[in-house]
Amino acid sequence: MSGKFITLEGGEGAGKSTVLEVVRVRLASRGLDVVVTREPGGTAFGEAVRAIVLDPARRDITAESELLLMFAARAQLVREVIQPALAAGRWALSDRFTDASYAYQGGGRGQPRARIAELEDWAALIKPDLTLLLDLPVAEGLARVGARGHADRIELESGDFFERVRAAYRERAAAEPARFRVIDASQPVAVVRGAACAIIDAYVDSVEAVA
Repeated sequence: MSGKFITLEGGEGAGKSTVLEVVRVRLASRGLDVVVTREPGGTAFGEAVRAIVLDPARRDITAESELLLMFAARAQLVREVIQPALAAGRWALSDRFTDASYAYQGGGRGQPRARIAELEDWAALIKPDLTLLLDLPVAEGLARVGARGHADRIELESGDFFERVRAAYRERAAAEPARFRVIDASQPVAVVRGAACAIIDAYVDSVEAVA
């Protein structure tokens, strides 16, 4: 059965961690075997890259280096975790994937889209089958992040940076409506959770119908 790779995307403070757990539980409740991972991270190598990329003391990392680090971690994650899971018939659920590079390193940092696409073809190998995009006004997202206290290297970026990130995400969603499902993350948590569950139920039904 194909169609088993699901990703969650969104800007800072959008509530991805909460929705990720909701989706995991929903898939498991339907008797599906789910592997949950995150980017950057998900492997020993990826977590080491995550520590570097998010370290607020590492403001010296260039846009090019950041992009390459993200894809290095992604290449390891695909080969070590995602591909083996899918090959075994399991579902894979990831907190971020390649769309994040188009949004953050592309929209935010200004790296050329063609460069990211080339890295995607070479290093990532696969694309998600379904992507839930949690869309939230930047000001609201940053307010949520500020309430948490300690900010990582990415969270310290300017509001303009995150506006570009949001615009890039929305552009990708508009360009691939068959893959993306956009959820208004400014709604009450219960409404967001309900929307995510409805999307997952409908999607799993469609996948199982053609199995």
